[in-house]
Amino acid sequence: MPRAPVFLCLIVSLALAGCGFQLRGASNVPEAVQPLALQCETPIPDRLCRAIKNQLELGSVRIADADSAKAVLRLSEFRQERRANAVTARAAAAEYTLRQSVGVEVISADQTPLLATERVTSAETYRYDETNVLAKQREEDTLQDQLAERLAQQILFRLAPLNQTRLDSLEAAE
Repeated sequence: MPRAPVFLCLIVSLALAGCGFQLRGASNVPEAVQPLALQCETPIPDRLCRAIKNQLELGSVRIADADSAKAVLRLSEFRQERRANAVTARAAAAEYTLRQSVGVEVISADQTPLLATERVTSAETYRYDETNVLAKQREEDTLQDQLAERLAQQILFRLAPLNQTRLDSLEAAE
């Protein structure tokens, strides 16, 4: 068996592992903030809360209620926007951009801010066909789910730097 292909695969694997490459959705949440509580305030859509819970479970993050958690991931100020980007000759919308954003903050059990409120945004553009309204509505619903998944991934990536060293330095600064 030729060794060159095996050796090449080994080199590529080591290079990807060495540069920090991870598969999408496989974000590591440090032990320092686990168990973690998720607090979705009233206007936050269920699809976003579910997407975050799924991402946390995918990363084997221990989830607890706010009373027993080391940290609370709090979502607030959800905004959703649908804007026409292009119009047809008859002044009908031909293309839309969907945008979702949410405020994210992480608070320790003793109410120390670990991550100040930060806005996370995701957007997607799609073409609209007024003769196929039902299909385009389904496409928009699918895009809303994808935007929620992307927001969830971005939120989990924000948690990655919250290791024990960082938490100790934040507590010492107070």
